Amino acid sequence: MALKERRLIVASELMSNEIALLAIFLLSVFVGFEVVSKVSTTLHTPLMSGANAIHGVILVGAIVVADHAKSTLEISLAIAAVILATINMVGGFVVTDRMLQMFKGKPKRKKDSGDDK
Repeated sequence: MALKERRLIVASELMSNEIALLAIFLLSVFVGFEVVSKVSTTLHTPLMSGANAIHGVILVGAIVVADHAKSTLEISLAIAAVILATINMVGGFVVTDRMLQMFKGKPKRKKDSGDDK
């Protein structure tokens, strides 16, 4: 009987931990959406650059995880994480570069000196 009670206690603790993690995840999604939606358009480029730096750290973490992977499943998940983190980081830099191109002025045309007569 004690073993059955112990299993119930462990199961209820795991369930409460999972519910707490789910609640934290949902709250972070809500807060993230609210924060990002309130950012003005002039701040998107600097914030994007900061996010790209964070994605670089995530890529390094994925490479470290891939180095410590032992089973085939771990290796395949780690390789997928490296590929996805690389795509995310490179895509972020491409989008940032395109946004910076929008802020550059149009090139001025040089006027002819009028020597052609």
